Amino acid sequence: MNTPPARFDAREASKWFFRHGHTGWLGLRFADQGDNWVELELPWREDLLGDSNRPVLASGPIISLMDMASGMAIWQTSGSFNPVATLDLRVDYQRPARDRASVRGRVECYRRTRSAAFVRGIAHDGDHDDPVAHVAGVFMTIGADLRAENPAFNRNNGND
Repeated sequence: MNTPPARFDAREASKWFFRHGHTGWLGLRFADQGDNWVELELPWREDLLGDSNRPVLASGPIISLMDMASGMAIWQTSGSFNPVATLDLRVDYQRPARDRASVRGRVECYRRTRSAAFVRGIAHDGDHDDPVAHVAGVFMTIGADLRAENPAFNRNNGND
């Protein structure tokens, strides 16, 4: 008898995701979740500054935070972990984060189609009503390896 896979849970998944790779190095932390949204935290660290004369998190780590929160919101919404690829992630900065402040990224997946997922959210440093940035994105959902299903997708069409 086959047991159905467990429903994706961002809180549980973050225990693994944030121990490894880029997200582990950044020190991302799980903050909260809902049916179609996830909130993560990027702790302030001196080595993540954009300008050595100002103790404010650089934009690159904040973009990484929002990209990961986006993916996790998509998986939270769908209930399963399937690969996604970032097609477009627009980040509109409103202001710099406060000095020595951690930044939280809260992203919701508000629409899914067969092959795409749409997200929106904010990055904030403690006040949802005064965001550091707004984000909007489109992600391609990847259900299967098309190369395995269709020889036309193989690079050499089987002629090695």
